[in-house]
Amino acid sequence: MTDRHTADSPRWRGINHLAMVTPDMDATVRFYHGVLGMRLVSTLRAGPLRHYFFEIGPQNTIAFFEWKGAPTFTKPAGVPRPEPTQFDHLSFNLPDEEALLALQKRLGAAGCEVTKVVDHGIVHSIYFNDPHGIALEASWWALDATGRPEVDYGDARFFADPSPVPAVDELAQDRTLAWLPATTLAGEAITDPV
Repeated sequence: MTDRHTADSPRWRGINHLAMVTPDMDATVRFYHGVLGMRLVSTLRAGPLRHYFFEIGPQNTIAFFEWKGAPTFTKPAGVPRPEPTQFDHLSFNLPDEEALLALQKRLGAAGCEVTKVVDHGIVHSIYFNDPHGIALEASWWALDATGRPEVDYGDARFFADPSPVPAVDELAQDRTLAWLPATTLAGEAITDPV
């Protein structure tokens, strides 16, 4: 077996974005920005879907697609559920276009199907799957949404959703939110999964 970790290995820089699904983007903005204190760094449209990004560290974000009517469930931490659970995809962060193209070539050389580079405006990405079908992406910040000290909610490069949820309008007006969602735990017993 060949050791694939060499000088030409990808220069991973964390999670560019973890893509999750929400049925209500307004409540999501109010919770992730208002309650958890994560900066809302971009509001985009992916076809008909809203696609919003929250900063969790330099060049690392959690992102949500708004799927109206998507089923939700509550699951205690560390407790298995009989139903399958799924998120949208995981995006690994790379430093630049050169690293993205090198990874694309590396995947192709290993016999993996990989997309062409997709320009999303703020990020450039390639898409591929792991051997079990988990949807993966590798991205680099063409316009670093997390690297701005003060967020301008009117900046069309980062906030391109033409009809943002009410929470974004509130942040653009006075940087405060009118209400914040409360949450509850999903059961009495929280177990150690180990």
